[in-house]
Amino acid sequence: MLYLRQLTYHPPASQKAILRDISLELAPQQLGLIYGPSGSGKSTLLELMAGFAQPSSGSIQWREQTLDSEALQQLAGLVFQFPERHFCGHSLLEELRLGHPELARVQIEQALKAVGLDQLPLKTAPHALSGGQQRRLALAVQLIRKPYLLLLDEPTAGLDWSMRQQIIALLKQLKQNWTLLVVSHDADELADLADRCWQIDHGRLTQVPRATLSSAVG
Repeated sequence: MLYLRQLTYHPPASQKAILRDISLELAPQQLGLIYGPSGSGKSTLLELMAGFAQPSSGSIQWREQTLDSEALQQLAGLVFQFPERHFCGHSLLEELRLGHPELARVQIEQALKAVGLDQLPLKTAPHALSGGQQRRLALAVQLIRKPYLLLLDEPTAGLDWSMRQQIIALLKQLKQNWTLLVVSHDADELADLADRCWQIDHGRLTQVPRATLSSAVG
């Protein structure tokens, strides 16, 4: 079980706190959805949960154990909004082996199969992929690490309708084995897939009851 307990983030360079008293709970193999406008604190919250920054107060807990930044980096895998900007490998094989040079071929093939890219040659360049395929590759990069929690920042942003539907279908498949937390400025597409939903605005989080989710995002 994932718990956020009164998480606040107020960096010294900011006049106001970016996040204020954020609390939520998310069970294993659930998909949580946080939606809100640009600048509301969505991406910052994911960065805190991925261990890339430290909260000013409050805690992040997994199975009732409070985790520091180093432990969070092991627990969670973050897929950025535009993951193609972070690719460093010259091929799928090289990208997936970054940081894991000992990785067996079968493990790479399993990760690519999990995201529907197993038909592509391993020598394919990441930047030669379509936008939807690049999102899938970014997910495979995280799955290689075997995280308990997948964090996704606007996973359908900038994709056409067909690609968005493919990513949504992939998320539905992935939540059979992983806990997922997705942030988006538009919750319509993911509302039916979400087990729990929250709205964020000006750094404050409000839970949206599942029974009223459809009308809340409609």
